[in-house]
Amino acid sequence: MLALLEYLAALVLTVVAVWRVPAVRYGDAYRRSLWGIYAGFAVTLWLSTPGVMHLLDAVPVVDLSVLLKHLVGAVALMAMVTYVATSYGKTSEPVLPRHIAASRWMARFAPKGALIVMVLMTVFFFTVVDRKSPSTDFVTDHTGQWGAAIYLSVFYFYTIAVATASGYQWTGAFRRAETRLLRAGLLLMAVSMWMGVIYTAVRIALIWIDVAAPLSHTTDQQVVTWSAVWFQVFFLMLALGTSVPATRAVAARWRAWNALRCLYPLWRDLVTAFPGTSFAPPAPRLRELARFSLPADVRLDRWVADITDVEDKLRSYAPPELLSVAEDAAERHPDPKPAAEAYWIKAALQAAAAGRRLEVASAALPTKPIVDTRAQESWLLRVQKAYASITAAQAEQLLAEAEQEPAV
Repeated sequence: MLALLEYLAALVLTVVAVWRVPAVRYGDAYRRSLWGIYAGFAVTLWLSTPGVMHLLDAVPVVDLSVLLKHLVGAVALMAMVTYVATSYGKTSEPVLPRHIAASRWMARFAPKGALIVMVLMTVFFFTVVDRKSPSTDFVTDHTGQWGAAIYLSVFYFYTIAVATASGYQWTGAFRRAETRLLRAGLLLMAVSMWMGVIYTAVRIALIWIDVAAPLSHTTDQQVVTWSAVWFQVFFLMLALGTSVPATRAVAARWRAWNALRCLYPLWRDLVTAFPGTSFAPPAPRLRELARFSLPADVRLDRWVADITDVEDKLRSYAPPELLSVAEDAAERHPDPKPAAEAYWIKAALQAAAAGRRLEVASAALPTKPIVDTRAQESWLLRVQKAYASITAAQAEQLLAEAEQEPAV
């Protein structure tokens, strides 16, 4: 069960780290440090799994996985301090708030502290730690040994310092957060840090109690097992907490991508009828949806602009009475106003395909209560829904009726 939880936590953090890889190249210090947290802790967790530890046993250095795990963990903790300091280290207030001052002090201390910890751990690992034989569980196998206690204490004291500082900052940020989603994420992050403080304090107490007066093997094993479970839950909560605020961005990307998928038939027909309207000729739907050269929301804005441009060009082909005929045809439709525009577009495209250009363009489509791009996207999605059900025969019939109607 514990091994499964270890692999699960490592996998979750790895997935999140891979997802945030673009931040390394395109992100600012805030996003790069967040990626460093995920990547560092993911590597740390993988180095704790039985499979990776077994692979590293082939290296001549005994317990190398332990040293690597702690060194990478120190780098991840430094990234966490940088992330927290970047998040809360800016202010325009004349009097520096306490949490801002703490963030700035943390930012100055983090690199130096991590370097000192890494050097000390490396020195102690190769000098005072008894490594005559490989360890199955480093803490349990070195119970009561002062060398291992010193080595672990260096890492644990750095960990508890970072976790306490981060927990303090995230608890304060949770109280100041304005949105429910952000509060939820900050709460999980703060709780995970205080869990880390408790975990580390228990570990420190355990290793030194064992040096002074060794506990029974059963007691040691139970404490180690339960603290290990606590450790994995701590990482999962941290990953979830830092990901929760990003769900809004993920939801926005999904909404834009889904809108592209739905609008594709209408956009394709319009830009195909008037080549040059779009930046490039429309490709098949799957290929269009798989393009990642531009964000989905930017592409959606372009598609909306393309559709609007072609609608304006269609006025040169739509008979003056076509809109009135289209509105009559859409009266029985569940959503009549977008349906009327869909009928008008379909019939006007038929006229354009047949080359029925007018000497004078017909009147523009009625204005709609659209205040932003999002509302325009929603409107066009309703138009597309009706457009998809209109046949070429229906469009031709509307054209014939419009041409027979006397101009008003």
